[in-house]
Amino acid sequence: MTDLPWKRIVVKVGSALIAPQKQGCSSHYLLGIAQFITYCRAQGIQVVLVSSGSVAAGWHHFGEVDKPSVTVKKSMAAAGQADMMATWNKLFDFPTAQLLLTHGDLRNRDRYISIKDTIFSLLEHGLLPIINENDAVTADKLKVGDNDNLSAMVAAAADADTLIICSDVNGLYTQNPHENPDAKLIKQVTEITAEIYAMAGGASSAVGTGGMRTKIQAAKKAISHGIETFIINGFDADSFNQLLKGQNPGTLFTSNEKPMQEHLHWMTHTSQAQGEVIVENDFNIDLDTHSEQLTSDDVVAINGDFSVGDTILVRKGDGTKLAKAKSNYSSCLLSFITDQDDREFASEFQQKTGPIISEKNIAILESK
Repeated sequence: MTDLPWKRIVVKVGSALIAPQKQGCSSHYLLGIAQFITYCRAQGIQVVLVSSGSVAAGWHHFGEVDKPSVTVKKSMAAAGQADMMATWNKLFDFPTAQLLLTHGDLRNRDRYISIKDTIFSLLEHGLLPIINENDAVTADKLKVGDNDNLSAMVAAAADADTLIICSDVNGLYTQNPHENPDAKLIKQVTEITAEIYAMAGGASSAVGTGGMRTKIQAAKKAISHGIETFIINGFDADSFNQLLKGQNPGTLFTSNEKPMQEHLHWMTHTSQAQGEVIVENDFNIDLDTHSEQLTSDDVVAINGDFSVGDTILVRKGDGTKLAKAKSNYSSCLLSFITDQDDREFASEFQQKTGPIISEKNIAILESK
C-alpha cells in the first residue's frame, strides 16, 4: 500500500454490483469495495458512497415480473432501499447515514446548500454518507435518472478531489469490449471530446440504468470542478488493490487545470433551466463580461414558465446555447416587456426594474 493523495473521495456503485441477479442484495462484489472504503477511512480519507440498486434489490419481493409498472418499480425501490442499507451496514464497523435525493433537491440552490452542509456534518462526525436517488417517490421531471451523473453532482457538492465510478468493464475502450475483442482500453483522458463520447455505447448490464455514456457525462461534470475521475471494473477486486497502490486500474480522466467556480458549476451542471430566453441569431453581446446589456430589444421569444430567481437558458434562434443564468424577471413579466410595441416604454421600464440577468449569476456555455 502507498500513501494516497486523496482527502475526500466519492465512490459510485451500481445496481449490478448490489443485486446481480435481481434476487436480493449480495455481498459477493461489495466486500472488496467495503474493504477499500474502510482502508481509505483508516488513512484519514473521507469517503462518500453513492449506491444505486434499490429497485434491483427489491425486485424479488414482487414475484416474477419482466416489465413492472412505474408504481411497482417505486414499491421495489422502497423495499430494496432498506435491504441495501442493511447489506452495507453489515460490511462496515462504523456508522453510516442515508441520504435520498432527487434532482429537485439538487437544482434548488437553498436545498443544494443544505445537502452540502449535511454531507460535511456527517463526514466531520465520522459517518459514511450513503446516497441514492429517491426512486420511491420522485416523479420523472424531478429525476436525475442515473446514479453516474448523480455521483458527479454529489462529488461537486461534497468538494471531493476524486470520483471513482465502478463499471462492469475495466474502463473506457475504443469499442465495446463485450462485442469487440480488438477493443483497446484507454488509460487516460485529458479532454472529453465528441470522439470520446462516440466510443461510449449503451448499457451492457441488464440490471443497471446507466451505460458508458452516462459515465462519460459524469466524468465531464466532475473534471470541470477539478475532480479527477476513475472508471474502473467494480467486479474485479484487484481494481481496488491497484488504487491503493497508487496505480490506475482503469481509465483516469484528469481534472481541469482551471476548475469552474462552485456556483457556476452548480448552474451549469446541476441546476435545470426552467425556461428559455431566445435571442436573435446575430446577437453579439459578450455575455461573459456584459451580460447586463441583454435587453428586451434582443429577445425574440420566451419559452417556458419561470419565476424570479429560476435558472433559464439563453440561446439563439438557431439553437446555439449561450448561457445558463438566474433570471431577474418572471416569464410573464419578461413576455409583457418583450411584446411592447412602444420600445421607449420597454426600455424605460427595464431601466427602472433592472437587468434581465446579472453578471454574478451567469454561466457561459459556448464562446463565440
